[in-house]
Amino acid sequence: MKSHVFESELVLTAALDETFAFFADAANLERITPASLRFQILTPLPIDMHEGTLIRYRLSLHGVPLEWLSRIDAWRPGRSFIDRQLRGPYALWVHTHTFEPHAQGTRVVDHVEYALPLDPISRPIHPLFVRPQIERIFTYRRDVLVRRFGAPGIVPLPRVS
Repeated sequence: MKSHVFESELVLTAALDETFAFFADAANLERITPASLRFQILTPLPIDMHEGTLIRYRLSLHGVPLEWLSRIDAWRPGRSFIDRQLRGPYALWVHTHTFEPHAQGTRVVDHVEYALPLDPISRPIHPLFVRPQIERIFTYRRDVLVRRFGAPGIVPLPRVS
């Protein structure tokens, strides 16, 4: 199984505690996910986040409805957490969220290791559809976070409806 890595880094002009608290509230996942994915948390809210927490979602990829089950594999309040897809569209999805104090606020780093099902048959669709989709999702997420918290040197894009 061939795995891929996606990384994103952003400095937000909010304190570490405020930034981490936003990400620790699972309800905010819907806020930072593009509406086109029809993302919906199925686990009753509020969700007590800790190592071992299971979170169920429903979303739509290219019009195909999917359920996704994630487990929090590591939980280090104020520093990092890792969510792993147990069931969903990927053969592997491990998302490490890291938060660090920064002179201008908080540095947020996303590191995602993922693999497609049906490898190697699915390899040709990765650069054509999958990678661009992941990049669009994280670009949307960045734009929402910049509007919410601000970012040094980044002018937030206007919200498009």
